[in-house]
Amino acid sequence: MIPSIINHIKQIEHGFKHIITAGDQILADQGTPHFNLALQFLADNSYQVRMLATYILGQLSPTHPEALQILETQVAEDQNWRVQEMLAKAFDQYCQVTGYEKSLPVIKKWLSDPHPNMKRAVTEGLRIWTGRPYFKDHPHTAITLISVNKSADSEYLRKSVGNALRDISKKHRQEVLDELSTWDLTDKKVAFTHQLATGK
Repeated sequence: MIPSIINHIKQIEHGFKHIITAGDQILADQGTPHFNLALQFLADNSYQVRMLATYILGQLSPTHPEALQILETQVAEDQNWRVQEMLAKAFDQYCQVTGYEKSLPVIKKWLSDPHPNMKRAVTEGLRIWTGRPYFKDHPHTAITLISVNKSADSEYLRKSVGNALRDISKKHRQEVLDELSTWDLTDKKVAFTHQLATGK
């Protein structure tokens, strides 16, 4: 079964649905050593197979701390942007199953990690933040957490920060404006994020 699944996903260059379907097929087989298989997939040259590994690890992460650790260490280092998009989805899966409020220590840990891919996985994975439980009732917390990386060196990350804040501003405009009013716009990196957040 697995060779045919791998062959199939390698034929498709874009999207996530086929990866998720393949991952669910593999996870449904209780006789398969899912974690070990994911580690094997991570070593594959094909980004599709590494995306599959990331998806499986995300599904395992709420109950397998070692799966979350591999997402933090190995997957965050992957150079392929599609794998990083799947990392964002995997992190949201962890938070969703664990509970967003209960996940706050891990969210803060990832947001303060030196690697921009981990920070972006949180900022991007939880979008729209205020559509998620807990943050829906605590928009200020979401805005504060996201804003931590407003002056990040990584433009890739700052784009995610600005876009995430703009998402929230559609329903919580004043709260976002209150946060933005405290920013030092003489810092070019901050000004860049500010422009995205305001859409101006």
